[in-house]
Amino acid sequence: MKKWLNGLLIGVTILSLVACGSKASTDEMALVEEGKFTFASSGEFKPFSVTSPDGTMTGFDIEVGEAIAKELGLEPVQKKFKFGGIVEGVKSGRFDAAVASHTITEERLEAVNFSTPYYYSGPQIYVRPDSDVEVLDDLKDLEIAVAKGTTYEKDARKVTDNIVLYDSDVTALEALNRGKHDAVITDFITGKEAIGAGMDIVGKELLGRSEQAVAIAKENKELLKKVNEALETLRENGTLTKISKKYIGEDITVDPEQE
Repeated sequence: MKKWLNGLLIGVTILSLVACGSKASTDEMALVEEGKFTFASSGEFKPFSVTSPDGTMTGFDIEVGEAIAKELGLEPVQKKFKFGGIVEGVKSGRFDAAVASHTITEERLEAVNFSTPYYYSGPQIYVRPDSDVEVLDDLKDLEIAVAKGTTYEKDARKVTDNIVLYDSDVTALEALNRGKHDAVITDFITGKEAIGAGMDIVGKELLGRSEQAVAIAKENKELLKKVNEALETLRENGTLTKISKKYIGEDITVDPEQE
């Protein structure tokens, strides 16, 4: 009887250890849906993410997200979401990651972790051709439009409290083009794309340099590790450069300080 009880206890212990081991393994890289890499983007930030007539998204960010999924051996699942709520969506577990041109900031790092940067850019002032604005100080107390949830609002607040928020950078630029507001602050690549699409606006002072990266929930450290490994592979095999040249016309995936 004693031997039987000892055997039972050993069996229960082994089963418990196996169960705990399985849970730990699952928790290491928790996914919204097994076998899939669910990533969010706004679909409103041309040329990084654009919504097609059928509702799917294309663009630089989207193709990078799909390339990461392929390296991870997972099926890519894109989710369109308003930019201002994407970080919270990652934090709460609604998405595995955000591949949405998020600039790495101290504030965002309090909510999520970031991968190594997958491209480098920076904010720029955009105005109509008849504007006298050249630098940020020229916009003191004037009206500046920016997209909700972006870092550009912080730049604008250095000189004015007269700020208008839009759901996307593109709609802010379209409003500027129609004669609204004194300026828009947005990513210089987005502004360049808008000018190429026919908007009658011009770029002025560049306000700095920024690093854009994939946002991942803080507790999902194994996924962060694997995404970083995937990005390193995509850098080394030229995939990131190829995607960049396809959508941007130049390589923005290399740190300008290391060139």
